[in-house]
Amino acid sequence: MHLAPPTAPGVGRVVATERCTASSKAAGFVRHVAIDVSNTPLAGNFIAGQSFGVLPPGVDAAGKPHKLRLYSIASPSFGEDGSGNVLATTVKRTIDEHWETHKLFLGVCSNYLCDLHVGDEVKVTGPSGKRFVLPANPDEHDYVFVATGTGIAPFRGMVLELLRTTKASRISLLMGSPYASDLLYDAQLRELSEASKGRFRYITAISRERQSDGKPPMYVHQRIDASDAELLSTLSSDRGLVYVCGIAGMELGVLQQLARTLPAPAREHYLQADSETMSNVQSWTRQMLHKQLLLTRRVFLEVY
Repeated sequence: MHLAPPTAPGVGRVVATERCTASSKAAGFVRHVAIDVSNTPLAGNFIAGQSFGVLPPGVDAAGKPHKLRLYSIASPSFGEDGSGNVLATTVKRTIDEHWETHKLFLGVCSNYLCDLHVGDEVKVTGPSGKRFVLPANPDEHDYVFVATGTGIAPFRGMVLELLRTTKASRISLLMGSPYASDLLYDAQLRELSEASKGRFRYITAISRERQSDGKPPMYVHQRIDASDAELLSTLSSDRGLVYVCGIAGMELGVLQQLARTLPAPAREHYLQADSETMSNVQSWTRQMLHKQLLLTRRVFLEVY
């Protein structure tokens, strides 16, 4: 980690930038930006699930250089190029309005990255992160990935890596978005699922319109359903691992759904609580995490 610190960043070069929403009518602007880091310490030294830093040019309102921003790496450990020299990230433009002044607010680094063109240079740091990564022996496990929005980024890299480097692992990716048009990497993930011969399942949950199969709107945690025999089998197995990435708050719904869906022995693979807490799942709050609700080493959270 931290092979290229903020005090001595590497200089990467953009080699690809493209919209990655399922439709041009999506509510937000999200781009897949690939950066050649071959002339930096990051080359061949990042792994799926880690983050890297970007130092945007210019100064803030106080006249100080803009601070470092971290972005999830959306590539497998062997990179977009197969040799670990090109990493990618998933960037959503931050476009908002100041509450008091009503003036337009544009996120400094997200818009900087999205504005870059192929050939442009960008200062990069990192890599960082040692918890939200794949296990040392990935073929010994099965995986349930749960994502919303740009939380899909690390899972894109992990899925690509697992499909190439493992033989026995079963992988389920549950992706939630408000509308089908907002799904990220949708076409690629569907292709990977079809080509995986059953090893990789890509399951979407749309919260503001009906599902493609006619089911009513639902949030991503509601896809953890006891009627899904394959998913239940993965979660009940001694091999099962659960990774959650996306907007803060989504993790509580996932944990509540695990508690409701799994029988006691399987549930204790992921979370532990006393009988009183477990008897009133609906009353759980985020403040109870790591206190009344103890997560095991089979659960990995990355929320923001």
